[in-house]
Amino acid sequence: SRCAGVCCVAPAFTASADFAIDKPAGRPCPNLGADFRCGIHTELRQRGFPGCTVFDCFGAGQHLTQHTYAGRDWRADPVTAQRMFDSFAVLRPLHELLWYLTEAVRLTPPGPLRDELTAALDETGRLTDGTPDDLLALDVDAHRDRANRLLSRAAEQARAGRAGPDRRGAMLIGVDLRRTPLTGANLRGACLIGADLRGVRLGAADLTGADLRGADLRGADLGGCLFTHQSQLDAARGDHRTVLPPGLRRPSHWSLTLTPTRPQP
Repeated sequence: SRCAGVCCVAPAFTASADFAIDKPAGRPCPNLGADFRCGIHTELRQRGFPGCTVFDCFGAGQHLTQHTYAGRDWRADPVTAQRMFDSFAVLRPLHELLWYLTEAVRLTPPGPLRDELTAALDETGRLTDGTPDDLLALDVDAHRDRANRLLSRAAEQARAGRAGPDRRGAMLIGVDLRRTPLTGANLRGACLIGADLRGVRLGAADLTGADLRGADLRGADLGGCLFTHQSQLDAARGDHRTVLPPGLRRPSHWSLTLTPTRPQP
C-alpha cells in the first residue's frame, strides 16, 4: 500500500515456473486489489507465483510513489502512469546499487577504495532523489557499470588470501557441484538455477547477482559469502542445516521443499 503496488503493474512477466500467467508491462496483475494489496499473498507459491515471493525492489517502489511523485497514484491518468513505470525501471537498479555499495563500504577497511565506494554511494543516493525528468534522462546502465567496477574491487579485496576459482557468469544450470571446491569462488552473475550445492562450503564466495533459483542449498555453508541478499535465499531450497550469512533469515518455505537426500557416490 505504501508503493501503490507498482511492482505488480510496471514489470511484464511470462507464464513459467515463476508465474502462472502472462502479464504485459503496465497492466495490473489480476490479483492486485483496489487497496494495492495482493489477493493471494499467503498462497503465492501454491498458486504458481513464486517469482513474486522473491522479487525485491530494494525500496524503489516506496521512493517512487512517496518522494518522486509526491504521493500521486498511477491510476490517476495514463500519462502519469507511464512516466511512473519508466521512472521505476531506473529507480529499481539504483536502489539495488545502494544496497550493494552500502555492503561494500561495510566490508572495506579505511583507505582509498573505501573513499571511492563512499563517494559512489553518495552519488547514487543523489541520483535517486532526482525529478522524473532527471531519472528518465539518466544512463543508468553506465552508472551501474562504473559502480560494478568498484564493487568487483571491493570483493577481490575482501577475498584476498581466500580467493578460489573464478566462475563469473558461469552457466551451471542443474550441475552437481557437491565435489567442486567453491570456497572463495568468484560467482558474480553465475547461473546456478537448480544446481546441487548440498553440503558445499561457500565461505568467502562472491555471490553478487548469482541466480540461485531452485538451487539445492541443503547443508551448504554460506556463512561467509559476500553480497548475498535475502531474495537469493528465498529463490533457493535449503534446510535447517544451511548456514546463512549474518543478518539473513531462513525462508519459511524451505520446510516445504525438503526431499530425501540421495547418497553421494
